[in-house]
Amino acid sequence: MKIICIGRNYIEHAKELNNPVPEKPVFFMKPDTALLQKNNPFFYPNFSNDVHYETELVLKINKNGKHIEEQFAHKYYDEIGIGIDFTARDIQSEQKKKGLPWEIAKAFDGAAPVGQFVNKNQFTDLNNVNFSLRINGEVRQEGNTRDMIFSFNQIIAYVSQFISLKTGDLIFTGTPEGVGPTKINDHFEAYIEGEKLLDFNVK
Repeated sequence: MKIICIGRNYIEHAKELNNPVPEKPVFFMKPDTALLQKNNPFFYPNFSNDVHYETELVLKINKNGKHIEEQFAHKYYDEIGIGIDFTARDIQSEQKKKGLPWEIAKAFDGAAPVGQFVNKNQFTDLNNVNFSLRINGEVRQEGNTRDMIFSFNQIIAYVSQFISLKTGDLIFTGTPEGVGPTKINDHFEAYIEGEKLLDFNVK
């Protein structure tokens, strides 16, 4: 199982980090050791002082495929979940300044909490799905798939040109604006269309 993450897939998020809006999907990967499930706590790493949250809808791949055409991409996932792409922003900035890869800031243990998954058929329009994050009861991020630069199907088609997808792979599809710092003792709750699917604490 691998975790594929799409970066800069919401225009306003790209702007808030002063990043250019991509013409093609930008992706990076996290190892399976980054996966955090069952609402287990996230332990703040001792190597960073500025871990940020990024709330994202997550696709669960349901069959193997490569070189998938966009018109058939919808057949490669049945379920959608929600997760957090934790980023050690201070380390990421250092790596970027040096022109070095920044997996060290994205791929560390526990950096990909993922909640429950729901069948995609419960949504009438996958291009109009609301999701949100609350921290300590306060709304911090709100997003809607209509604001994505690249749709679910475009993402699957693009990524599969380079990397074969396998059953159980997860694709984080990008975060809207509103990312920010995480603190010890924070309580995270993430929702899709008002249904809470992820609930964990930071320790």
